Amino acid sequence: MPAFVARYADAFADVVTDARLDTAAIDRQFSDFLSTWEGSAELRAFFVNPAIPAPQKIAVLDNLNARLGMQKELRNLLAVLISNDRIGHVAEVAAAYRSILQAQLGIRPAEIVTARQLSAGERSTLVAELARLAGAKIDPSFKLDASILGGAVVRIGSTVYDGSVRGRLDRLKEVLTAG
Repeated sequence: MPAFVARYADAFADVVTDARLDTAAIDRQFSDFLSTWEGSAELRAFFVNPAIPAPQKIAVLDNLNARLGMQKELRNLLAVLISNDRIGHVAEVAAAYRSILQAQLGIRPAEIVTARQLSAGERSTLVAELARLAGAKIDPSFKLDASILGGAVVRIGSTVYDGSVRGRLDRLKEVLTAG
């Protein structure tokens, strides 16, 4: 990720928190813009084309904003990205902004890998236990991997909790071969 991405994300996070904006609404609006961005190759090509002047691109952004209804702060961020020829990195800026905001709110992302699909009850119980273990709110992402055989592998930041059957078998193998 280019260094400038973090600078834009930090600045936008500061604007959102200083103005006490509704972060959920901003997130939805950012997601709406990114869906439009990802869904239209023509739109991306238009915005990243260096031959088209920035004021013309910003006019198109404003027309798009009439349909999306973004708050002025988000619209201004996008206009600054356009003016500085950085709009091609908008998805990276959004991801960095979301990470910064989660850190400010005390939310830790957790990647949870299981061998089978968990029920809603199992998911909520697991997330609640992870929140207790981590001492923070958890933003879970679930993935399936049949190779772990059973149990779960959880990554919160740089910490990995391996409660998988595969992990237990590997640890048992190490003990047996070491002795």
